[in-house]
Amino acid sequence: MIASLSIHLHLPGCASLKEKRGRIKPFMNRLQREFNLSVAEIDLQDSWQQALIGCALVGSERPHLESAIHTIQRWVASNWTDGDVIDFHLEWV
Repeated sequence: MIASLSIHLHLPGCASLKEKRGRIKPFMNRLQREFNLSVAEIDLQDSWQQALIGCALVGSERPHLESAIHTIQRWVASNWTDGDVIDFHLEWV
């Protein structure tokens, strides 16, 4: 089973793509290290003040994946300090 979590972030005051990537890249690297999952910027690459981050987890049991997703959501909400978390979207495959 695969859980796909999309995280829509707002980066107020970001004035360039270089500045945006300077904020997003370390956050994605830390997220990957903390939870051992795949992470990538999946959309809004040309938007200076928004980012859409995709995370993927693979596991054999849905309850375990649901628990991990909820933990990740709480972690993102408390550790994303460069702006706002606009939305989370979860899909199952």
